[in-house]
Amino acid sequence: MPTTTTDHASGPPRRTAPAREPETGQGWALGFTAAALGLLAVPAVLTVPAQAGSGELSRDALITLLVFAGAVIGWIGNRLDDTFVALVAAAALVALGPLEPAELFAALGGNQIWLLVAAFMLAAGINRTGLPARLAVCLAARARTPRALFHLLTLGLVSTALLIPSTSGRAALALPLHRGLAHALPRGLLRATALLLPAVVLLSAIATLVGAGAHLITSQVLAATLGQGIGFGQWLLWGLPLAAVSSHLAAELVLLLFTTGADRRRALRVDAADLRARLEVPERMRPAEHRAAGLLGVVVLLWSTEAWHGLPPALVALAAALLITSPGAGTVEPGAAIAEIPWSLLLFMAATTALGGTLTHSGAAGWIAGHALIGDRPESLLIAVVLISTAAHLLVQSRSARSSVLIPLLIPAALAVGANPVAVAFASTAAAGFCHTLPSSAKPVAMFARLDDGFEPRDLRRLSLLLAPALAGLVLLFAFFVWPVLGLSL
Repeated sequence: MPTTTTDHASGPPRRTAPAREPETGQGWALGFTAAALGLLAVPAVLTVPAQAGSGELSRDALITLLVFAGAVIGWIGNRLDDTFVALVAAAALVALGPLEPAELFAALGGNQIWLLVAAFMLAAGINRTGLPARLAVCLAARARTPRALFHLLTLGLVSTALLIPSTSGRAALALPLHRGLAHALPRGLLRATALLLPAVVLLSAIATLVGAGAHLITSQVLAATLGQGIGFGQWLLWGLPLAAVSSHLAAELVLLLFTTGADRRRALRVDAADLRARLEVPERMRPAEHRAAGLLGVVVLLWSTEAWHGLPPALVALAAALLITSPGAGTVEPGAAIAEIPWSLLLFMAATTALGGTLTHSGAAGWIAGHALIGDRPESLLIAVVLISTAAHLLVQSRSARSSVLIPLLIPAALAVGANPVAVAFASTAAAGFCHTLPSSAKPVAMFARLDDGFEPRDLRRLSLLLAPALAGLVLLFAFFVWPVLGLSL
């Protein structure tokens, strides 16, 4: 299967990189807000005491709050790179005093950073074998109706969340599959498939801790605030059921909205040999595929049973990355695997983790939570959080940036109303996975929107009108009734 290089974890392949989106008209408002923030910042900081009483902002808290607000404006504006904005914010906190340099640099050496580094190296080795493409061929060839095809493709995409820690990387793997199906599907079904693939890629990311950088940021902020984050096994237990249900629901919505009854009833047969040829997948599994599949199975098993053996997930992933890049037994050269590591995302995660920790320890997050009108009971807080998180992609396009903004604020808010901050943070991260409204809302969506046989922006809006409330309702349903059975009570 032809490989496609990605620039970073949330970036599209270079050959299909979308053009800059037209200006939305909000630039003047953001510029005015930033200017007002700058004019008010200096006198405010000078007049606030270094130590504040209960319920008041200290000088460090105010500085942190102002820097955080500036970062949010930068992320909303979408004119500056998200990583650049995060690094500038972290550097400003160091220069102004609330953040110690050692705390910033230590964030880059955290366990979650190493987990992501090793996971991308492992994914590069698995991708190089063609194993994901073989999985897609096997599933597509079993379909006899369009509905069966859509749900089999959905099943395959959900499983790839265990293989590849990147939504845009998984979307890049799905692009050749879509092209291969062009010769087996009529144009109407092919257009619906172009909507299905990125929608499922985005929804299924919640299945695993490494499914998106936002998940690692959530776990890091929880660890920095509460002393313990969410492990891989816990995340898989809570996230995989939601990923499966929401992804198959999306498949049904796409079928309902973008195919006719005649389309759904027609007989369908995908030629496995032809699809294998188009994806360059040999008929028989090669030894490298067997090794990669076995190694992946061992890694997921060890990740999921950390409580029994005590080996950190980052250490397990690093050992697997070394095996898959080793001379002779490996499937990819070390240099090629290292080139797949999203260094920009790692820097973003380190900077935002430091920013989130400073928000909490300075008291700024608690002050915001105390003055925000988002409910005074755990249930009302959760409902507000899910609704806000679902709509947040309309302001902040980066999923990682959304978690960086929301999670540090939600933890003290949850503690203030007696809610479980882990449950609130997890629900927020799950709801924030919805980013399907516009082509610019997520890189996987933009990648498929540029296809000649793809979809129109109005198709996304039509799908989002049903998918957004459906996902928000699913998250609330899981939070109130399913996750408590699995050990995550509100």
